[in-house]
Amino acid sequence: MREASESVVVGIDNGGTKNNATILDASGQFLTGRMYEIPSRVTEGPQAAIEAMTEAMEVVLRAAGIAREQVAAVGLDTPGPASADGVISSRGATNFARPEWWNFDVRGALEARIGLPVVYNNDGNAAALYAHHTHFGADAAGRSSVSAVVGTGLGGGVIEAGGVIRGAAGQAGELGHIRIPMDGLLADDQPIPMCNCGLLGDVESIASLTGIAKNLLPYWLTQYPDHPLAAIPLAEAAKAVRTHGEAGDELALALFEQQAAALGRLFSIAANFTDPSAYFVGGGVVEAAPHFRDWFLERVRALTVLREEQAAVAEFALVPDLDMAGARGSAFAALAFLAESAATGR
Repeated sequence: MREASESVVVGIDNGGTKNNATILDASGQFLTGRMYEIPSRVTEGPQAAIEAMTEAMEVVLRAAGIAREQVAAVGLDTPGPASADGVISSRGATNFARPEWWNFDVRGALEARIGLPVVYNNDGNAAALYAHHTHFGADAAGRSSVSAVVGTGLGGGVIEAGGVIRGAAGQAGELGHIRIPMDGLLADDQPIPMCNCGLLGDVESIASLTGIAKNLLPYWLTQYPDHPLAAIPLAEAAKAVRTHGEAGDELALALFEQQAAALGRLFSIAANFTDPSAYFVGGGVVEAAPHFRDWFLERVRALTVLREEQAAVAEFALVPDLDMAGARGSAFAALAFLAESAATGR
């Protein structure tokens, strides 16, 4: 058991099936080296989900031998869309489909349940915050970064001076829905991809698992009709395409080249808008074989258009420890909240 005078923060990453939790001490050291997973129960509605978040906190505290009284604040992240204060969209969301979730204040509800300050971020912002602080360490407060996390959709975040840029309505950093030029990215006869949000040619319509299944793979299978992926259901084929890419398959590499180009064009926009110190790429590619992972990151770097001065100082890297990035980024956000509160006396 640590000294009772030593305060800590807890980070909770809420997902569609499970919660992950971690503990961070005042010096910025994580006290748990692995994930602690608890069923998230979000499909049962808000009350069950809030209890599951509370249970995740209690499980990780017991595992680390930390008394609940030592917890000074909790960081929470959930999938979006939600406001900057953690109010779920009035239209719900993929993980929050039941009507009880619409306009539900998930941050406030957890805060009331545990009696501790709760700091909210969406899951993309939390992962971006973790990547930033892990990469820059003690210099994090003086640096900026943009992260793109390729998953079912395209998440990520923008970090400035070590903190998340949220925007007036909490919608900043929605990188997946930035429209990018399609000229030179698509094949001559390839249809312009459509996102589930209704936009044509945004980043997520290409650089996401949904983009593979809905847009990229159907086209590339017309070019390779005898490909083994043509013999299995599209949803399964979309998940299997990375394995083919790792093996050097032509169809898969053409598809991932387009994804790399989409991220490169996204980062090119960021270069002219925020001029960040670093660009981070996360998602399934992080878990790929090292040779494929490195190839993909290098293609993103090569397809990002930077000025000479920018290229001399900008860094490209992967979002580390992706399974733990959300919980750990949420913990960093809670620790920053405590530091700001101490500095301002609030």
